[in-house]
Amino acid sequence: MTRLAAFQRVVSQYLDIADFLVVYIEEAHPSDGWVSSDAPYQIPKHRCLEDRLRAAQLMLAQVPGSNVVVDNMDNSSNAAYGAYFERLYIVKDERVVYQGGRGPEGYQISELRDWLEQYRNDLAHYVVEIFRTL
Repeated sequence: MTRLAAFQRVVSQYLDIADFLVVYIEEAHPSDGWVSSDAPYQIPKHRCLEDRLRAAQLMLAQVPGSNVVVDNMDNSSNAAYGAYFERLYIVKDERVVYQGGRGPEGYQISELRDWLEQYRNDLAHYVVEIFRTL
């Protein structure tokens, strides 16, 4: 949750060219486990899907313009995408075209922003080429 402000800036900057989805996985630093001193919320370990849904509601308020879904209690999305604790992906035409490093050390919002900026430039170039052919 501590990196949501930076993520939210990317969402608002690139909403015109991308849809954003946050998958809320198991809590990395639950208040009844390994607590982080800089955690903005005290969220206990999820014991059921309803716990995870309640915690995801906090995230939903922090990232307007983005959709928030939750991983199941088996953590299958987390396992499939190696997201623990956080990770950035870009999926285009049903394929992963960008996979960020595992968080917290490998989580680089700047890489995501760079990729999206290049994509925006490519789209603009494509549009110019289409108008030239008309």
